[in-house]
Amino acid sequence: MHSLQFTAESSANGVLARDFTVGGVPGVLWSPASGADRAPLVLLAHGGGNHKKHPAMTGRARLLVTGCGFHAAVIDAPGHGDRPRSAHDEAEIAELFRARAAGEPEGPVVVRYNAHLAELAVPEYRATLDALQDLPEIGAAGPVGFWGLNMGTAIGVPFVADEPRITAAVFGQHWPDVLAAQAQRITVPIEFDLQWDDEHISREEGLALFDAFASQEKSLHVNAGRHKELPRFEADSAARFFTRHLTAAADRPA
Repeated sequence: MHSLQFTAESSANGVLARDFTVGGVPGVLWSPASGADRAPLVLLAHGGGNHKKHPAMTGRARLLVTGCGFHAAVIDAPGHGDRPRSAHDEAEIAELFRARAAGEPEGPVVVRYNAHLAELAVPEYRATLDALQDLPEIGAAGPVGFWGLNMGTAIGVPFVADEPRITAAVFGQHWPDVLAAQAQRITVPIEFDLQWDDEHISREEGLALFDAFASQEKSLHVNAGRHKELPRFEADSAARFFTRHLTAAADRPA
């Protein structure tokens, strides 16, 4: 079992940010700077080509910490951020750029590459969760959420499908290939984001993935716009979703 090692720390606007590594995988944990009592944790997963401190990650973490009083954590996906790219990474990225330049669909390349990354990342997320729950401010009994879009959904769906510690999850913006069968094993509450005019993922494909989840409570959030035009207010909605489900779980008797 890998232990968590903190490597840097900073504090601003009520948020304590601590860089860490678990088994050599770099990540960051955001917490209330006040050192509040034990609080729920939300695991974040970044999108393809991004990294653990991308503005989308820091913005979502700030919402969760300052607006909800939660902890939030993310790790760099394989071949992303501070992690080196493998020869396989370079080949898949080159193929994606080739397909994009040729005007060919990106989906077949992205789905294949993301499935490969998920195989590597899911055990890393499990090890990270193990290590974070050893911290007294998080603990092993507290509720845990997962929030990942795009590639974060490709990693999150198989992770949540096999991880009973996850209480609720926010997913979206991915193809159903590979993921639909795994989504059928997920029963926790889900919020799902879909762009109606996505130039890469068709409406039918997005709806097929949403439909595959076995959750009794699942909400579909559809907005007009292209793939990268997801409205910022959906992050506020996700924070309210986690507040509703993780706070209720935290209040239940152990």
